[in-house]
Amino acid sequence: MDIHNALKALADKINPLKSHITNEESTKHAFVLPFINLLGYDTFNPTEVVPEFTADIGLKKGEKVDYAIIQNEQPILIIECKYWNTNLDIHNSQLFRYFHTTKTRFALLTNGIEYRFYTDLEEANKMDEKPFLEFDITLLKENTIHEIAKFHKSNFDVEKIVDNASSLKYTKEIKKVLNEELLSPSYDMVKLLTGQVYSGRFTERVHEEFSKLVHKALNQTISDRVNDRLNTALTKEHEKQQEEHPIIEEKESKVITTEEEQDAYRIVVAILRREIPVDRIVARDTQSYFGILLDNNNRKPLCRLYFNGKKKQIGIFKKEKKEQKEHITTIEDIYQFEKELLATIKLYDND
Repeated sequence: MDIHNALKALADKINPLKSHITNEESTKHAFVLPFINLLGYDTFNPTEVVPEFTADIGLKKGEKVDYAIIQNEQPILIIECKYWNTNLDIHNSQLFRYFHTTKTRFALLTNGIEYRFYTDLEEANKMDEKPFLEFDITLLKENTIHEIAKFHKSNFDVEKIVDNASSLKYTKEIKKVLNEELLSPSYDMVKLLTGQVYSGRFTERVHEEFSKLVHKALNQTISDRVNDRLNTALTKEHEKQQEEHPIIEEKESKVITTEEEQDAYRIVVAILRREIPVDRIVARDTQSYFGILLDNNNRKPLCRLYFNGKKKQIGIFKKEKKEQKEHITTIEDIYQFEKELLATIKLYDND
């Protein structure tokens, strides 16, 4: 099994098992050890994976870190584990002390669901305060899986991982700053952008006025870029379908696809593309509703849009693939059903 499928298989076990896991020790056995295994290390081989690895700190002897992965008789990754329901934010100080006493360049803090990888980019042999790689195993993206694969036994290369760690760490931090600016532009951001378009004095009144404009402009820019990419993908898919299934002569169709339905479809695609490729999300309009299918399969509906009547509705498919209709006022209300739409994909995992 490749690492992608192995990670997905482990992630699928998390939610069903959580209620049966009541402490740190069972978290290790159910979640953390399988993760170490899928990285290619034999958890039953004490020359590869050492539980309760001794990391003496000054006069404090017998200090132990939960696991150490060993290569050439030296630790290459030390791992500190916590109970799955634990907030990791207050626990990196313990790992910080352990890191200083070993020759490893990497440390992992995890509760079996959240994983935080650290190194020493800022000062040699001193663990950075912030991780360079951080993820929730139940919400993995392709680029994150690519980074995890670098820790696999067959790929492990200290220098390559360290070289890439700096880029990962600061890219993550910049994305975090950008997200915060999108939600609520800072004073400096508003001043910077206002200065590009407004020649007057930047007063508190100007700041207050332009703060709203900057917030609106930033979010519209992101939305426009997403829509442009979706339009390009939809155009290519349409051209591909025309090449594969050329239209010879058809009777005039009674089905009319409105611009509003197309805009709503793009919103659904924007949500679902986080989990599946765009080309697997296919629109099929009918006289009764506008259907959105997985893999163009009628037996795999992702949702249905009912826009032909006076009131708008979205049909969401839940357990046992039963449709549940929800009223919406505008197509932007579709974003309220993001969690349900993403969950629908999993209904067809075993089909």
